[in-house]
Amino acid sequence: MHIRTVSVLGAGAWGTALANVAARAGHQVHLWGRDAPAIATLARTRENPHLPGVALDERVTPLADLAQAASADLLLAVAPAQATRDLATRLRGLVAPGKPIVLCSKGIERGTGLFMSEILAQTLPDNPAAVLSGPSFAADVSRGLPTAVTLAAQDKALAKAIAAALSAPAFRLYHSEDVIGVEIGGAAKNVLAIACGIAAGRGLGASAVAALVARGFAELSRFGQSYGARPDTLMGLSGLGDLVLTCGSTQSRNYSFGFAIGRGESPGPGKLAEGAFTAGALAALALARGVDMPIAQSVDAIVAGRISVDAAVEALLARPSKAEG
Repeated sequence: MHIRTVSVLGAGAWGTALANVAARAGHQVHLWGRDAPAIATLARTRENPHLPGVALDERVTPLADLAQAASADLLLAVAPAQATRDLATRLRGLVAPGKPIVLCSKGIERGTGLFMSEILAQTLPDNPAAVLSGPSFAADVSRGLPTAVTLAAQDKALAKAIAAALSAPAFRLYHSEDVIGVEIGGAAKNVLAIACGIAAGRGLGASAVAALVARGFAELSRFGQSYGARPDTLMGLSGLGDLVLTCGSTQSRNYSFGFAIGRGESPGPGKLAEGAFTAGALAALALARGVDMPIAQSVDAIVAGRISVDAAVEALLARPSKAEG
């Protein structure tokens, strides 16, 4: 692949951070957003209110024209997971067949139980999917702080080419062919981060949070193995690495969402937590596949209002003793 231009589709905090990364990698970048007035403001101020104090790289051009954005050599889809299908549908007839699309959101679609790559296969079957995931906060990435993530595509050569094209100073990409493993890590860790936030907000102590991380990773691993995900993927950046990052920092929206629930507070308007939408889909898939995921199922029940936090903790502690594994 020869990549000169990159379009980032989604002008939130993560999209803005990735636009700066692509620019630092030497590309001309379009940062597309559907809110034309907000894009016009961003073009004028060169600062996204979701990332205060971070200036857009001079090679980034905010854009509200999706057709123009779709003409770039490489597309990064950074819409929220539950909006990925809508974005892919809007790209029909605009994006050339064969052009790869890098999926940068982490989640499972509610109602269908599909991962982002499966949605793309349904809506844009002629465009190969790649997945970018790993331990990365938008604020860190946008400021050029050291970060390492995984770029997965079924075609090894494609994965290597995109990883090389997006690599920038302080932003290291490892390539993989394990698309489903990378997606599972990103989706499941969001749900587990909510659990850790709930425990912290409830004042259950650091020991309880550490136990949730360890046992949550066991759940993530069992679920991934049921899909044939590679163990090294689950143990890597997009699995364990991302889980560790998001389960212990208030920079994580999912952790903060859970923390508010643990304290008996409302998470607040505009606080998008992908794990809150993914929890029900993850619990349903686990049940259908016969995978034991009591922590994820508890998060689903709490978020859906079917059980209280205290009742969920009591139920988890009352589970029969068994060998660790």
